[in-house]
Amino acid sequence: MKMLQITIRTNKFEEELVFYKEIVGLMIVRDLREKGRGIVFLADSEGDTCIEIIDTPNADDAGNRLLSIGFDCGDADKMREKLIALGMEVSPIESPVPYVRFFFVKDPAGVTVQFM
Repeated sequence: MKMLQITIRTNKFEEELVFYKEIVGLMIVRDLREKGRGIVFLADSEGDTCIEIIDTPNADDAGNRLLSIGFDCGDADKMREKLIALGMEVSPIESPVPYVRFFFVKDPAGVTVQFM
């Protein structure tokens, strides 16, 4: 079975799009805004597992704090420096074993995002 998507309902729709497009580097693979729906699917490429962002004006984003998504960024130190330069609060680098390095940041909707 193939995983299709992870859904984030948020009242910070535009901020989420910016985060996943400009910081994470995903591209929009399906956009339902032109059909009157505030729903966008982003992925590395067509056919990959998507992040589905749903514009939900009455969302309090409370459930998002329990969600965690991980990305391979290639260089955790470099990505961490980039996010610090953008003014984001990031966790310290963790390295439970010599060949694994990662850190965490919250996206605009409160989802924990891990960069490895």
